[in-house]
Amino acid sequence: MALFNHTPVLLKEVVGRLTPKPGGRYFDGTVGGAGHAEAILEAIGPTGRLLGCDQDGAAVEAANERLARFEGQFEIRQLNFVEVGDWLDQGSFDGALLDLGVSSHQFDVAERGFSLRWDGPLDMRMDQRIERTAGDLVNELPESELGRIFWDYGGEPGARAVAKAIGRERGVGRIDSTLQLAGLVERILPRRGRIHPATRVFQALRVAVNDELRRLEEGLGLMWSLLRSKGRLAVITFHSAEARLVKQFGRRLSRGYRVDGDADLPAFRQPAPVELRWMEKKAIQPTRDEILRNSRARSAQLRVMEKL
Repeated sequence: MALFNHTPVLLKEVVGRLTPKPGGRYFDGTVGGAGHAEAILEAIGPTGRLLGCDQDGAAVEAANERLARFEGQFEIRQLNFVEVGDWLDQGSFDGALLDLGVSSHQFDVAERGFSLRWDGPLDMRMDQRIERTAGDLVNELPESELGRIFWDYGGEPGARAVAKAIGRERGVGRIDSTLQLAGLVERILPRRGRIHPATRVFQALRVAVNDELRRLEEGLGLMWSLLRSKGRLAVITFHSAEARLVKQFGRRLSRGYRVDGDADLPAFRQPAPVELRWMEKKAIQPTRDEILRNSRARSAQLRVMEKL
């Protein structure tokens, strides 16, 4: 099997809420190591079908190998989930899944540039076909834009200070490696506790490089259009900006009105059908046992919506 190690988070919870049925049709928009996809295929049986995609070519290769025993029941393509509109038919799926964030494989391979643990190039591209890397952003963007990225996408309180430090550092030479950037941030934001002070900065750069929030906002509507009545959409998020977009999407479709204008004020509200039902009012979080087995699950939140 291709080297692509990834432990699916909230596996039982996802399968339990999607309730894949024999003969059903399901879509996995972030197939990764295919842990969720495998469980869904086991549940839907030989007459079911799973289609999936991932923007990481290594994930697609590994998924095809892992799922080989289900030959004829699945198809995996190298795409971002916002690119599947020309491939998939609207209103034809019983369920869809988006498991956002970075896979264990991407974290653990130094050459991908996601990790604070090993030295590697400042890359952070989930899709190697993307032109601009994290290094390009760090070395070329104005300090003001870097500060905005660190705050908007990482929620880093020291965003401006880190951006200014990067500006001073690149006046001496390029910032090319993960540990070089991590060390620079640690000098500006001293370590407190176990979490590395550069964690939010790395998250923000990754989100910016991969255009994750814009794609999520667009992709939620596309995933919704794929579902037939009573179909369910499950989304796993790992940070507050992702979670906020999912909650806003759900609120718009479950509140029974649309807004004609920029402000959600009673005067601008027009009646609209309720299209969505939340399966749970609050996000589903991993158990303590799962976090002990897989520390990267600790920030995961699952939200599931049903199409009415």
